[in-house]
Amino acid sequence: MKHTSNSKNTTDFSSALQQGIQVLGLEDVGAEQQDKLLHYIDLLVQWNKVYNLTAVRNPAEMLTHHVLDSLAIIAPLRKHTQGRALPLLDVGSGGGLPGVVIAICCPEIQVTCVDAVAKKTAFIQQVAGMLVLPNLKVVHARIETINAPHAVIVSRAFASLADFTRWSASALAPAGVWLAMKGKYPADEIADLPASVDVFHVEPIQVPGLDAGRCLVWMRPVASGVDP
Repeated sequence: MKHTSNSKNTTDFSSALQQGIQVLGLEDVGAEQQDKLLHYIDLLVQWNKVYNLTAVRNPAEMLTHHVLDSLAIIAPLRKHTQGRALPLLDVGSGGGLPGVVIAICCPEIQVTCVDAVAKKTAFIQQVAGMLVLPNLKVVHARIETINAPHAVIVSRAFASLADFTRWSASALAPAGVWLAMKGKYPADEIADLPASVDVFHVEPIQVPGLDAGRCLVWMRPVASGVDP
């Protein structure tokens, strides 16, 4: 069903979203999915006025800094998952980034967004219902309390690599991977990782409309896992 935006601004972003999708090589993200992404921006704008979900207030910046930034993870993630129906955990999801975007673009992936702030998980739950995303679940909890195994654990603007991997270790499935979205190459954070965490790939990504450097840090446990 076509979403009719109440916001002229986000409606006008349709062409910018389409261009970004083409630049990212995501031509199979169709009209219905694009419509859901625009609706998501609408909801983020509306809720942000009351609940302060993100420091970004301008809807145009929400498109570039949040949605297109999160879309940049889709192609690398798909390359890893190879179309498999895997469980993915978005740690410290905040307003649902990148978890909501992944759920929209990858319906085969079972996405769980976890955050310790109730107003943020309430928002994501509302998004899941309004956008009809049956593959999106929300958990209001601290990440350390999550024990269900996930094949991929992702974070965006959450914590240092050492804290991210340590706090979420109990939620990582055997042979699972961590995927951290970072700005420029995080040399210091990588150096601070324990020997039990293997950084097996650092992947530069280019976000349409953003000049800032971005990269994805892929990690996995070595041998028996991560020391607590």
